[in-house]
Amino acid sequence: MPLNLSVAIGDYDRNRPLIDRRVAIDGVEAVIMTLSPEEMFFRAMRQEAFDICELSLSSFTLQRARGDCPYVGVPAFLSRAFRHTSIIVRRGASIASPKDLEGRRVGVAEWQLTANVWARALLEDQGVDLHRIQWLRGGLDEPGRVEKIALQLPPGIVLSDIGPQQTLNRMMLDGEIDAFIGPRPPSAFTAGHPGLHWLFADPVAEARHYYQRTRIFPIMHLVGVRRSIVDAHPWLPVAVLKAFEQSKRLALAELADTSAIKVMLPFFEERLAEARALMGPDYWSYGVDPNRHVLEAFLDAHHRQGLSQHRLGVDELFHPSTYDTVKI
Repeated sequence: MPLNLSVAIGDYDRNRPLIDRRVAIDGVEAVIMTLSPEEMFFRAMRQEAFDICELSLSSFTLQRARGDCPYVGVPAFLSRAFRHTSIIVRRGASIASPKDLEGRRVGVAEWQLTANVWARALLEDQGVDLHRIQWLRGGLDEPGRVEKIALQLPPGIVLSDIGPQQTLNRMMLDGEIDAFIGPRPPSAFTAGHPGLHWLFADPVAEARHYYQRTRIFPIMHLVGVRRSIVDAHPWLPVAVLKAFEQSKRLALAELADTSAIKVMLPFFEERLAEARALMGPDYWSYGVDPNRHVLEAFLDAHHRQGLSQHRLGVDELFHPSTYDTVKI
C-alpha cells in the first residue's frame, strides 16, 4: 500500500506537473495543498503540519543548527531569486547607494527570512556595516506579525518591534522608516506610490553583474520530509527528489515551447534565451553538487548574521540518499 502523505508546495510552473498528477512520488498517495509561502512556513515551523513541504532555507538552517528540526532536507530548490529588488527606499530619505543605509531606520517583516539573509549579504558585499542600521520588525501590511522562530542576534545588532497597531507599509509612507527589505514589497510600492523606489536603479543589471562575478543564483526554498516518516521509510527522500526533478524537467520543456507563450509576459522568449546564455540550460538546478557554492555562501551569511548557532556544513542539510541518484 502506498503511503498517504500531505504535500504542501507553491503553485509554480516547476511544481505543476506534480500538482496536476502528471508526475507522482514513488510509493506515495499525495494529498497536495498549494499554499502561500507565509502560510506554509508558519504551519510547518510552528505546527509541524505537513509530511512533505516546501520550506524556508533560512528557517530550516536555523532549526537544523539547533538540532531540533522536524524535517529532513531534500535538495529540490523550488524558489530562487536575485534579491536586488528586495530593498526599497523612501524617496525623501536621500538614500542613493547601499552605504547610505547606515544610520537609517530599516524595516523587516522577520529578521530570519531567507530573502532578508541574501539581501543583507548583498549589502555587506557593498561595504555596508549591518551594525550601523537601526532595524525595525513587524507586520508589512497587517499589524501583529511575529517572528516564526525565537532568535538570539549577535551583539551590536539593534532589532526592535514596531507598535502592535503599526505596519511597515504605513511607516514608510509616513516617513517613520527610511527603507524596507523583504521578499514581498509593501502594498504602496506595488500600487506605484511615487515616494518609494528600489535602492538599485537597475536591479536586473546589478543581478547580472553579481551572477557573473559569483555564479550565485540565490536559493530561497528547499523541500523537507518529516523526520519521523523518513526514520520509518528511509527510501522516501530520494523518491521525493526524483519526483521534483521530473516535474521541473517537464516544466522546463513546456516553457521552451514558444508556439504559445506559457506566461503572460511580452518578450518572454527573448528573456528565456538571455537567461540560458547567462546561466546555462539548467539555470534552475536541483541537487547538492551544482549548488554547493551557493549553499556555502548562504551558510556563511546565515551564521555571520547571528541566525545559526554554529556554521553548518552543506552536507549537514540533506538526507544522504539524495546525493546519489541513478544515471542512465
